[in-house]
Amino acid sequence: MTSIRPFLLLPLFLILDIAMVSLIGAMSGSAILSLAAGFLGAVATILLYGWASRRLEGRNPDDVPKKGRWGALARGTLGGIGLFTTTVLLIAIFGGFGIDGWGSFGGMLSVFGLMMAVATVEEVLFRGLLFRMVEDRRGTWFAMAVSAAVFGLLHLVNDPTAIGGALAIIAAGLMVAAAYVATRALWVPIGLHLGWNFAEGGLFGVEVSGSGDGAPGLLNGVFDGPAILTGGAFGPEASIFAVLVNLAAFWWFLRLARRRGNLRTRPAAEPTTIG
Repeated sequence: MTSIRPFLLLPLFLILDIAMVSLIGAMSGSAILSLAAGFLGAVATILLYGWASRRLEGRNPDDVPKKGRWGALARGTLGGIGLFTTTVLLIAIFGGFGIDGWGSFGGMLSVFGLMMAVATVEEVLFRGLLFRMVEDRRGTWFAMAVSAAVFGLLHLVNDPTAIGGALAIIAAGLMVAAAYVATRALWVPIGLHLGWNFAEGGLFGVEVSGSGDGAPGLLNGVFDGPAILTGGAFGPEASIFAVLVNLAAFWWFLRLARRRGNLRTRPAAEPTTIG
């Protein structure tokens, strides 16, 4: 008997995401407070996810294993930084990016603190909960499509007119979903999400997902050119190069998932109950 009760966790973690962004964003003037709040928010999210998995779903949260977590987080974070840096370099090759001096070291640390919490709660929400629950019912392919689509469309909250930006975020959602399937753990997806957003706002000091966040990063990055090249007002995530980089990483993780036998088919139909 398949229960729909676990789906009630989705609004809980969505509210948590909004609350963390507001709270830590209010601390952006202090790098130390932002780092501490971001770290504590990330830890609290993982603990809440583990508790909810055991108490409300009756499952062992084996997708947040303690063994190897720091190494996986580090690899994912460096990978995310590398993917975004590759995107910026491709834009720069075509004349769409330049650096207008230094920004703020403290601002960079503040962005890292915020993104620690944001990456953790959003990966728990979209991969740990939504993806996994849909996959249990409809299989891996359907779960990747649904979780990536919802992930992208919810970013329209930042800018309802940025359809191209939402489509680009869907490509990023496919990439992190494939990383989750390949590793069957949340650590690499959290790291990828953190590294990408940190490089975007914290290192290059540019718009993150059309959020309008003016927090300074380490560098003052400047984009100039057609929106298809630079991403326009939404930021470089909407650039054609960001889409191509994310799709290339999606393909790589998908191949890894296939080799490991981690793709799952749709299970046999079961009656659904509320409980």
